[in-house]
Amino acid sequence: MKDLMGLMSKAKEMQAKMQGLQEEMESVEATGLSGGGAVKVRLSGKGAMTGISIDASLVQPGEGEIIEDLVVAAHNDAKAKVEAIMAEKTKSLTSGMQLPAGFKLPF
Repeated sequence: MKDLMGLMSKAKEMQAKMQGLQEEMESVEATGLSGGGAVKVRLSGKGAMTGISIDASLVQPGEGEIIEDLVVAAHNDAKAKVEAIMAEKTKSLTSGMQLPAGFKLPF
């Protein structure tokens, strides 16, 4: 029973830490690049696109499909960076805790 109470206490502590992490992630921003930096996409820590920049040299007739592909690539790059930041912060929160194999946070 003592182990269960300790586990419940740790779960409550983890929940508070995860809430803090989620609030912190709202202020995180990552920039993804593609086309050698010709297309830049900014994402919030929640994955929302907050900005886009397309170099003027790309805006030529008949190149719309190329630009679309570059925007998607830049977005994916930024999203991967946000996910890596979140994974690293989650890992630091859970260090030292004996979590079961395959247990994934946030819940």
